[in-house]
Amino acid sequence: MSVKQLPPEPRTAQEARAGGFLARIKRAGQVTVELLLVLPVFMLLLFCIMEIGNLGFQLILAHHCTYELARIGSLIAGPNGTGSGGGLSLANAKMKNAVQKMLPSAQVSGSLVMTGYDQQAKVPTKDIKVTLTYPARLIFPGSSFILEDAPKGSRKRTLTVEMRMPVEW
Repeated sequence: MSVKQLPPEPRTAQEARAGGFLARIKRAGQVTVELLLVLPVFMLLLFCIMEIGNLGFQLILAHHCTYELARIGSLIAGPNGTGSGGGLSLANAKMKNAVQKMLPSAQVSGSLVMTGYDQQAKVPTKDIKVTLTYPARLIFPGSSFILEDAPKGSRKRTLTVEMRMPVEW
């Protein structure tokens, strides 16, 4: 039967302190290695959450801009728009002029969609459908690699917003 041997007891207080010091160094090294393994994953997760918040803000901005552009287009595209009969081409020109002031990198287009017939006014009813395409800039490192559109390295995500509004007659 073998007897398990215990390590020898330290003879002096100095030897006891040295043994505790070596154990702390080994634990500190383990914590450093664990931190180096977990930190990049944690930072990527944190940056992805912040980037999604950034994209949410830019999407809200694009929705509001599209609403304002649809409002402009609905007032101008009708037969009484700007006192000259308006029309879709004039509405598109006014919307493009307005979007350059709001979001300079965005593109806007409008089209008329038939929605029915107004029996009282004896005219067809139409909606203007406004489409805004906005290249949103990604600002956080690492997350842009996951969230960006092709080509990789552009650090942009294209947001497309559509809105319909009745044309004023």
